[in-house]
Amino acid sequence: MEDHEGVAPVFVDMPLDQLRAYRPERDEPADFGTFWTTTLDAARAAATPATFTPYDSGLSTVEVHDVTFSGYEGQPVKGWFLAPRGAEGPLPCVVEFVGYGGGRGLPLDWLAWSSAGYAHLVMDTRGQGSGGWLPGDTADPAASGAPQTPGFMTRGILDPEQYYYRRLFTDAVRAVETARDHPLVDPARIAAAGASQGGGIALAVGGLVDGLAAVLADVPFLCHYRRATEITDKAPYFELTTYCKAHRDHVERVFATLRYFDGVNFAAHATAPSLFSVALMDDVCPPSTVYAAYNHWAAEKDIRIWSYNGHEGGQSFQRAEQIAFLRGVLKP
Repeated sequence: MEDHEGVAPVFVDMPLDQLRAYRPERDEPADFGTFWTTTLDAARAAATPATFTPYDSGLSTVEVHDVTFSGYEGQPVKGWFLAPRGAEGPLPCVVEFVGYGGGRGLPLDWLAWSSAGYAHLVMDTRGQGSGGWLPGDTADPAASGAPQTPGFMTRGILDPEQYYYRRLFTDAVRAVETARDHPLVDPARIAAAGASQGGGIALAVGGLVDGLAAVLADVPFLCHYRRATEITDKAPYFELTTYCKAHRDHVERVFATLRYFDGVNFAAHATAPSLFSVALMDDVCPPSTVYAAYNHWAAEKDIRIWSYNGHEGGQSFQRAEQIAFLRGVLKP
């Protein structure tokens, strides 16, 4: 008989019946709406027209453009824009955000949505893209010089105005607005999508952008922060734990800042139908943190459960579910 000693526990969080009912109280700041309206209005006021430069990817069925658009405070953000070669608009469009530590990579990394008949804008992640997998090309010139734990979770953490994810979520909203302005894209048929950090960004966009057609949040990160730090010792949430361990006197300031960036609070403002996924062995983004956002999602919603997977989630199986979901919502 095979010895399975040392194998990680099967389920890392609540039983599924409890997860389905898990709807913790939200802690939304009174100025949440004003904070984000002011931030986004300033970014729009500083914006310059996006550029879409033809890029020779060597692909025969997909046209690729190298994108530069204005993000937070008008700062330049890179991306890729892919579309079926020769397609005539208006096309539905998927705006996709990248997982933690990754950047936009190469066009070859992003062929699924254009192959399914969609326009596809992939946003680079400011300051990230040197984590050893997908390289990035966008700087974070507004980075706070305050002390932080290595990584991005505690960059500017003591002040919502300075926090890293204020800049990144603003970039993401501007990415959707950039896609809406492209002549090939139908502005009424845009989906925000991503896995892990990308899924958390998609949730933020879902709460900040009116008129989205869909949100795809795959094993989303950036939700229900305090519980996450209490039940997992895995990175990236461990960056918060490490910071609080060192800065004992700043714990409440940390979580006061994070209220402005919690997927649970964005979910309560959502207007678009969503497809989530959750993995019951996920000790990176624990299932209860995903369900906290899912159960507060204010619009139509559905979820796919991957019982025997960790943070990899459903991978291609989830992508197949997403394609079927968008086929009904966006009708490519």
